[in-house]
Amino acid sequence: MTSPRLTLIMLDPETPGGRRADAAAPALPVTDLGVARGDGVFETLLAVDGRPRKLGAHLDRLAASARVMDLDLPERAEWERAVEHGLRAHAESFGAEPGGRLAVRLVATRGDDAAAETRPTCWVQVAPSTLPTREASEPISVLLLDRGYDSGAAERAPWLLLGAKTLSYAVNMAALRHAKKHGADDVVFVTSDGKLLEGPTSTLLMARVAEDGTKTLITPERRTGILPGTTQAAIFELAKAAGWELGYGPLESGALFESDAAWLASSVRLLARIETADGRPIGADPALAERLTDELWEMAESIT
Repeated sequence: MTSPRLTLIMLDPETPGGRRADAAAPALPVTDLGVARGDGVFETLLAVDGRPRKLGAHLDRLAASARVMDLDLPERAEWERAVEHGLRAHAESFGAEPGGRLAVRLVATRGDDAAAETRPTCWVQVAPSTLPTREASEPISVLLLDRGYDSGAAERAPWLLLGAKTLSYAVNMAALRHAKKHGADDVVFVTSDGKLLEGPTSTLLMARVAEDGTKTLITPERRTGILPGTTQAAIFELAKAAGWELGYGPLESGALFESDAAWLASSVRLLARIETADGRPIGADPALAERLTDELWEMAESIT
């Protein structure tokens, strides 16, 4: 019997599109390097009404993370078939989800360290999204936390895997626990020399509106070691088409407080407006921040 409303597809060279596995049964040995060392990569994306959003962008980023880690992955078409298999199997087993929103996770570990031949262990899992919809979304508070490296570390030390989406998320989760213990909802990381980075599971977006009404959407630059945001990239495309100006870092942490609105963007949550950072308000005009948020939500919900 499978776990409630969770569908698991294991990628298998002998089974095109992957084989369905019992999500309630053991699937990995304790010697799998993803379990033992966090040695692997992953992606999480949103599916709405059975259709995955930005699957191509997520597969691109999965492949990029794997290259940085010297990890061989199954062919792209196999992942696509496995995602299709997972969504179809989930619908057959559980029917349509309320709101039609599913979180789809793609995972690849380096494999079983005790096996005669170590090869990647890969799977796709499909489950209901537990994150709030636009209607249920509330503004959040964040803490600015030192990520522990300076803005040049990514170029100077590529072995730190900065900018790759690896399974080693212990620091990210510890940062979120720290924030919650101190009364905040989330985190924005900064470098040790004061540059804005990203959230533990999200990309930072900021907006500024000039006196002439020109709107500029801004995100920190990637070379500081942040993960390229698929939702950020899609929203930037739509914002440019809508007449917004676009901007990239480097951005000092003070730039967050100079913005008219700011958000954390991710593939499943989509958007969360930042109301305060370290207890200080973001934006001098709450009504303007709400209007900008409505515009970005319209863009985020139109992403395919």
